[in-house]
Amino acid sequence: MTCQPSVSTRSGVDAFLVMDMLRIANELEAAGDDIVHMEAGQPGTGAPSTVIEAAKAALDSQKLGYTESLGMPFLREKIAAYYKLKYDVTIAPERVVVTTGSSGSFVLAFLVAFEVGNKVALPTPGYPAYRNILNALGVQTPPIETTAASRWVPQPGDLDKLAEQGPLHGLLQASPNNPSGTMIKPEALKALVEKCQDLGLWFISDEIYHGLNYEMPATTALQFTDEAIVINSFSKYFCMTGWRIGWMVVPERLVRPLERLAQSLFISAPTLSQIAGAAAFEATDELEQRKAVYATNREILLTQLPKIGLDEFLPVDGAFYLYADVRKFTNDSYDFAQRMLKEIGVSVTPGADFDHARGSHYVRLSFAGTSSSVEQAVQRLGGWLNR
Repeated sequence: MTCQPSVSTRSGVDAFLVMDMLRIANELEAAGDDIVHMEAGQPGTGAPSTVIEAAKAALDSQKLGYTESLGMPFLREKIAAYYKLKYDVTIAPERVVVTTGSSGSFVLAFLVAFEVGNKVALPTPGYPAYRNILNALGVQTPPIETTAASRWVPQPGDLDKLAEQGPLHGLLQASPNNPSGTMIKPEALKALVEKCQDLGLWFISDEIYHGLNYEMPATTALQFTDEAIVINSFSKYFCMTGWRIGWMVVPERLVRPLERLAQSLFISAPTLSQIAGAAAFEATDELEQRKAVYATNREILLTQLPKIGLDEFLPVDGAFYLYADVRKFTNDSYDFAQRMLKEIGVSVTPGADFDHARGSHYVRLSFAGTSSSVEQAVQRLGGWLNR
């Protein structure tokens, strides 16, 4: 009789329902169903032309071996220059760490900042991979339930309350937020940064949807402090999800520890993607044209969804998501999303991915596709909801 080794308990994280829904939708599509994809948070177009041209040239002319673990120097310089141009913030290129997508940034950031058993506050609704990665690393994730009264943004007092319950070690805040699309105003961001400094907490700012803002400018935490860990990516605004390239800006004292971790965990980010990412900064005109499509799609949903009964949703300030309250139709948004997909071929993400306590009443719709696909989804939904 043989004894099988066990699976680790740290692997027992929640499923990422976005990816489950995408897999099911792809299976139905492969079987011949006509699917409107509104589940995955990725642009409906590929990388901009400057990126493709740079990648082709690199394939023809370069070896594409390993790079420095912190990233190619010219890309780190490009990223630093971007902060000066976009936010009028001066940062040293040496503080930029290039990673394998923003996911690589989160793994590195959590390892460098937190010990097993530490606590990191996560506002809800929020991106589920934060919680899953932290939990897999042995870090606790007490939630902060945000409310409409605060525009779905945590308040400094929320951190005081958590700190009273025991040692707290960090806060992760995203703006624009996934799944809600809400953005934090500059004064609110400044207040959170200062509260974290007062309490001795790491402040991690997820800024991967910067550039995709419709109602107000995006503010980086670097405008208020050099002590924040700021994470960004080429995936969203720059339309490079599959290239798996992101970056972080960190305090100088974290650079060498992060380099040591990156050397062993990833060696380096993909060389071809680093070269292509540098070229993405030259694609502003093309990227703004794509953003205009998202703005049109957003307007379609804001105008048409109330007419078919989906009239309660969080403010859609940025990103390309709408987080809709569906409690008038169901108390189980997971079942609701499954039936929607199988009955009318519209694939969305159930809110349980983003909020354990309240997510059963919500679904997230991504409007990063074509305007015609968004219009088709509204038409199908209208007939289905009002049968």
